[in-house]
Amino acid sequence: MTPFNSLRTTLGLGTLFALPMAQADYLWIERSAGQPAKAYLSEFQPGEHLDLGKLREPAVRLAEGKGEAPRVEANGYLISAPVAGDLRLQAKLPEGGKLVIYEAKEGRGETKAVNDLELVPTTPGGNTFKLHWKGSVVSASQVNVYTSEQWNRTLKPAEDGSVTLDPVFPARYVLEVTAEVNGAATVEGKRYESVVHVATLSFDVPR
Repeated sequence: MTPFNSLRTTLGLGTLFALPMAQADYLWIERSAGQPAKAYLSEFQPGEHLDLGKLREPAVRLAEGKGEAPRVEANGYLISAPVAGDLRLQAKLPEGGKLVIYEAKEGRGETKAVNDLELVPTTPGGNTFKLHWKGSVVSASQVNVYTSEQWNRTLKPAEDGSVTLDPVFPARYVLEVTAEVNGAATVEGKRYESVVHVATLSFDVPR
């Protein structure tokens, strides 16, 4: 397992490290049976949904590449095409000289990552997760948990880098981790030297 601060040496992809909880906004997905999935840019609970007009290149992420571009509806992304298994969405936010890449996932049935930065359950439907960065397992310094019942926590990793959540009551849960990569990315022809990834994992625990 690779800690954040040694990724430059082992992967050659730049140093990756966790940011404090000051990164308040994140993209998260909700999906209900029989309804189109929706994604919002905001704090999960409480908070108003933010304007998506500044986001660039929104797309559903599939194992084989990009899927449909979602349409904007009432400050949310509407994902009408059905996706079997876990649902992933990516969008990018240029902020001056910095680029924020939002990588959201709904569902915890799959144990293989698709997004660059993704929390992955160690078993299908499980409550223990490992953080994957471009196919390699890394140690999350902390994972923030938000719920529809306004019960929030910060999870710290075990010795193997995994984090475990005990969902003790029915609710929608959103797990969030933020990390910065000292490596360049290009969006719409502009190169960004500072890239921040904000990954979320959302799922429901039914009554």
